[in-house]
Amino acid sequence: MKRRVIPTVAALATTLLLLFFSACSRTEKPEPEPQRPLPARRVAVYYLKMTGRDLYLVREVHAVKPTQEVVRAALEELIHGMPRTPGAFRVLPPDTRILGIKIAKGTATVDFSREVLKANVGAAGEALGIQSIVNTLTEFPQVKQVRFLVEGGLDERARAWWGHIGLYEQPFKRNLENVWEPAIWVTAPAPEARVRSPLEVRGSARVFEGTVNLRLVTEDGRQLAETFSTATAGAPGRGDFQATLAFTPPRGGKGYLEVFWISPNDGSELDKVRVPVRF
Repeated sequence: MKRRVIPTVAALATTLLLLFFSACSRTEKPEPEPQRPLPARRVAVYYLKMTGRDLYLVREVHAVKPTQEVVRAALEELIHGMPRTPGAFRVLPPDTRILGIKIAKGTATVDFSREVLKANVGAAGEALGIQSIVNTLTEFPQVKQVRFLVEGGLDERARAWWGHIGLYEQPFKRNLENVWEPAIWVTAPAPEARVRSPLEVRGSARVFEGTVNLRLVTEDGRQLAETFSTATAGAPGRGDFQATLAFTPPRGGKGYLEVFWISPNDGSELDKVRVPVRF
């Protein structure tokens, strides 16, 4: 007859401990953290605007979907986006397709589908239409000038472009002299940026004698700093400006950078731009 082996209390305890540590040593795969949606990208686009006597460009900042191809996204917005400025309109035909964009040594080469040749806006509109594309693309620091192709090349119809302004002399460079609206825009700091002292401010202005005033205030209106700057050109020209604001930062919170010009007639603050910032 076989003898039954009765486990001792110590043996049972050892077995239970081994089972416990074995369970603890099993590492469960952690739940993957949900990915935060990427913020929308902000791009500057240039549309045409016609008044009773004048035809000029307007600059607008639009939000586009997050993308690695932000240069292409800006050009797509120029083709398909909806202008917000009253009287502004798109010059590129809506069925225009972007066949390719190559950027090399500061030159962006844009290849359009043949539908781009269907625009019909007159000689002045054609010149500004080309400039609207160039200005939109040269908003990106890696693009200094722009060349155009149509269906991969330039036949005689493409060289004539929209009928009056040709593509015979390329590339085209940035030119803001016909951008009349807005009178002032700020390129730095970006909206909602966290700022510190000294705050470097850059932008563009088309104002009387080129003089712009700058003010940094808290969300409740308390003034932290003010100064003025002179753009590189005064109205009717447009010029770049830059300034530095030194201030004592508050302990957190939000505020605004205000940029404007002062009317020589009544001292009122005109064309004010308010950029929200964080401290």
